[in-house]
Amino acid sequence: MRYRVYLEQDEDGVFVATCPALPGCVSQGNTRTEATENIREAIEGYLKSLRKHGESAE
Repeated sequence: MRYRVYLEQDEDGVFVATCPALPGCVSQGNTRTEATENIREAIEGYLKSLRKHGESAE
């Protein structure tokens, strides 16, 4: 499954990644690549937690 991710650079130069379809699923990184890798891991963990609790992401 694919999720839209938004990347924004904050005032300190850190890239913040959010996944609007998964409320509260946020990560960051010092580079775009790092932030993208980190949000992928965050999404995987988020979905794993939903499955563990018998919930759906939709």
